[in-house]
Amino acid sequence: MKIKILLLLLAIQASTLVAQVKNEPDFAANITCKKCHPEIYKEYEGSMHKNSTVFNNALHKAVWDKHPSNLKKEQYKCAKCHTPTADNISDMLEAGMKAIPDATNETHTEGILCAYCHRIESVETGLMSNTNKIHPEKKDYYGTREKPIRSREHYQKYSENFKNGQVCMGCHSHKKNKEKLDVCVTDMGEVNADNNCITCHMPQVKGDVSTKGETGTYAFHGFPGANLHKEKLLHYINMNFIQAEKSFKVSIGNKSPHNMMLHPMRHTELRVSVERNGEVQEMKKEVFKRVIGKDAKGTPPWLANEVVQDTMIKGKETREVVYNKELQKGDKVHAVLGYYLVEPEVAKKFAVKETENIKKFHILKDETYTVE
Repeated sequence: MKIKILLLLLAIQASTLVAQVKNEPDFAANITCKKCHPEIYKEYEGSMHKNSTVFNNALHKAVWDKHPSNLKKEQYKCAKCHTPTADNISDMLEAGMKAIPDATNETHTEGILCAYCHRIESVETGLMSNTNKIHPEKKDYYGTREKPIRSREHYQKYSENFKNGQVCMGCHSHKKNKEKLDVCVTDMGEVNADNNCITCHMPQVKGDVSTKGETGTYAFHGFPGANLHKEKLLHYINMNFIQAEKSFKVSIGNKSPHNMMLHPMRHTELRVSVERNGEVQEMKKEVFKRVIGKDAKGTPPWLANEVVQDTMIKGKETREVVYNKELQKGDKVHAVLGYYLVEPEVAKKFAVKETENIKKFHILKDETYTVE
């Protein structure tokens, strides 16, 4: 018994020494944030940041289940952005090491911690992907408020990187595969303090940033996007009907500084129909997507070396779709713009778990125009 206890103590000591040598950052637990920021925490708890792991994200899990890093190398390099506070993050990222997500390890299941984002001091630009540089002091946080509320839990400092949205570019800028192809990329156009990642995806809402004082508004932490809270982004999309002599057009305007959809597995459609005297004629669907692959065919992201197809509506672009049909007075043109989180055929190939959110055709705009 004494020998077993001694071996256990030696193992714990060795583990502690390894952690000290690798100098893994120590982050405050989310539960400490919840005490003073209950409304923000409620939003965050349902967000994709909180549910970024293979245990809570059906699409990420489906890709990871088939990824060679999982099946051959047993190394989870996705941790850099999906579980950045894992207690063995160095092993997950270091070539030759073996470390994969463990459902019994809380640091592998909790997603992106509040403390992680708020300790991003700067973003280092890289060829394959960018890297977040974390402030070494556990209680020094960054944010957009120039006069932050004081707290015993932490001291928050104003950061220009938060104000202009650059803080998001450590994970959301680009990710190249071994073929040096951008698998995911945010081709940001012109941004400023009034139009960037933070202003769009963390809009100000009514309420107080904490229980420590009244602020009137705070940044929404549900992170609106394709998965959740898309209604907060709909004002960045315009859809209009234009009638011509023997045809008509439906125009779609993307007022955001980047592509309408960023994930390569997204599938966006414009569905248009014409109703005349009670009869409905479906027009040809217009598809907007970015397909990556090899030899002119779509492939899993780790095999892709080219962009096979790119019809996605770009940032600040207005796309006009022409329909060669002569309209008559009283005709009703019904236009629906929407998307699938994963293209249905791709979802089948990757065996993505069919949640309601995955199966659903998400509608962005739904409008009817009557010909005068």
